[in-house]
Amino acid sequence: MNQICMFTRNFSLDMKTGPDIRDITPEIKGFIRDSNITTGIIHVFVPGSTGSVTAIEYEPGVISDLKRAITALAPPDRVYDHEQAWHDGNGHSHVQAALLGPSMSIPVREAAPRLGTWQQVVVVNHDNGSRIRKVELTLTGI
Repeated sequence: MNQICMFTRNFSLDMKTGPDIRDITPEIKGFIRDSNITTGIIHVFVPGSTGSVTAIEYEPGVISDLKRAITALAPPDRVYDHEQAWHDGNGHSHVQAALLGPSMSIPVREAAPRLGTWQQVVVVNHDNGSRIRKVELTLTGI
């Protein structure tokens, strides 16, 4: 019987004003490779209420489409109750991030994330200013 192991890694991304989208698939693949896990699950989490993570084809046209869709769902020029409390201009950022979510889990098979052919994992900064986004990875498996 194989023993289940758990590994963690974190890293930071210097991100521009949102929506800014960065591919973190190479970091995920490298982490799995370094761990020697062949079968398991990797959990990706972005702390903070104005950042998110999702999977998409990281191609300029699709990235442009995603940015436009995110902005259409929660436009920065609307009135948000958050603005009434904090006056920081980022009510839309919180709503956008909540719609995509702060985490995802990906199966690991044959020492690689089980992603589709055209699928990459991306982090999104939704905030109205540049941010250093932390990414927390947790890998569990054999």
